[in-house]
Amino acid sequence: MELLGVRFAPLNTPLERRLQTLAACCWFITLAFGPMMCISFMAYVILCTRYSILALLYLMWIWYDRDICNKGGRRSKWARQWRWWKYFCNYFPIRLVKTVDLDPAKSYMLCVFPHGVLSTGAFGSFATDGANFSEIFPGLTPYLVTLAGHFVTPFIRELCLILGGCPASVDGLSYVLSRPGNAVALVVGGASESLECRPGTYRIILKRRKGFVKLALKYGNPLVPVFSFGETDLYDQLKNPKGSWLRRAQELCRKITGIAPVVPLGRGLFQYSFGIVPQRRPVTTVGKYHYYSFVS
Repeated sequence: MELLGVRFAPLNTPLERRLQTLAACCWFITLAFGPMMCISFMAYVILCTRYSILALLYLMWIWYDRDICNKGGRRSKWARQWRWWKYFCNYFPIRLVKTVDLDPAKSYMLCVFPHGVLSTGAFGSFATDGANFSEIFPGLTPYLVTLAGHFVTPFIRELCLILGGCPASVDGLSYVLSRPGNAVALVVGGASESLECRPGTYRIILKRRKGFVKLALKYGNPLVPVFSFGETDLYDQLKNPKGSWLRRAQELCRKITGIAPVVPLGRGLFQYSFGIVPQRRPVTTVGKYHYYSFVS
């Protein structure tokens, strides 16, 4: 149904599809706005409520526990298998494709491309079991690399830890890569690549990224190129050609915070014309598992 140029979802949409859309919306809000919301909430509790002592104790715990992310984290198989992640992955859907078996006696560096707006394919495939990673690659433990700052952000750190996140730091990556049976999924292009994300195009940033190769050489880890087809079709964004004021502002924010403030153009919960929900388009994550192996 279309009203005033806005295409609305049919009223008889099945509940399963409604839940899938809600899961995709909550995922975007959590990743895009979660850190700022959590920091603001903690500030409010400390400054404006009688529960400030509890908030301060939690902050003290974060400081005391800050190094756990560099020692493999605190992953939860139960959390990674929440039904909610099935709704999320089935929304697009996200499909993880295996081309050959990987030996669980080794550890691997999965080099994921492209970043897209929020690395949807990488998140669904490696941060959750919604795409059946544990069945497809039995014996391997996936770690999705994310910003180290997320591991000191209240509440967000707990989500990162239970989903098996790994900080983008030498200590965190070295700990995981030096132990057999791990698959570290690194989105090589990072936040800079998200600014190049446009439907129907794939522009990746690789030439300036060499640190992950040095780590692979150090620990003798095979490099496994992984590509998420359809990643760039989930969102459009405001035009931001290089040299424009918007692009300069985005690059400045990225340099200061490590986060590129993309202005995504998606759909809504109940209509298809505008909003922050990603488009319902398939994402197929495929690894070229004729990997490149290094011997240290």
